[in-house]
Amino acid sequence: MLTVYGMRSSGNCYKVELLLEQLGRPYRWIEVDSAAGQTRTPEYLALNPNGKVPLLEVEPGRCLAESNAILCYLAEGSPLLPQDSWLRAQALQWLFFEQYSHEPYIAVARFICRWLGPDHTRRAELPRLHERGAQALAVMEQHLAQQPFFAGDAYSVADIALFAYTHAAADGGFDLSVYPQVERWLDRVRAQPEFVAQQA
Repeated sequence: MLTVYGMRSSGNCYKVELLLEQLGRPYRWIEVDSAAGQTRTPEYLALNPNGKVPLLEVEPGRCLAESNAILCYLAEGSPLLPQDSWLRAQALQWLFFEQYSHEPYIAVARFICRWLGPDHTRRAELPRLHERGAQALAVMEQHLAQQPFFAGDAYSVADIALFAYTHAAADGGFDLSVYPQVERWLDRVRAQPEFVAQQA
């Protein structure tokens, strides 16, 4: 059985959970609290030297890190990873966008606002994070004005990847009401078969 080492409050981990539930794949979830140092133990570092979650253990000794790589591996052969080379490249384009232009701003702003105190020095980062996060949301808004999903007309891993932190962007101080296409897309994702909400 597949084993996922993850943290429920992490959007990157939620991506993997959502995909597995929608694929109907059995798996075991092991909660790992990175904030408490559980990803820095010798035992965990032996599985993932980068010391992060999520981590997928396919079988003993065979592990895959990085959330979007895990999505592609798990979705292979399913409708959630396009077989057409152009559509697959589009899905990959949005996976890279999510990790480079979206997650570093929207997810980090969420972390600062939700888990750090009001007087924490990292709050000084918020104006820049909000500016760059808004740019990412604007790119998504423009795309979604033309297509219902991110890789053509069908729901895919690209939507799962972008949903994870976008649906919780308000936690980081983003006002999604100014992105009506994004809000409608969030509803379309929630309407997908076997959708599960993030648990924490």
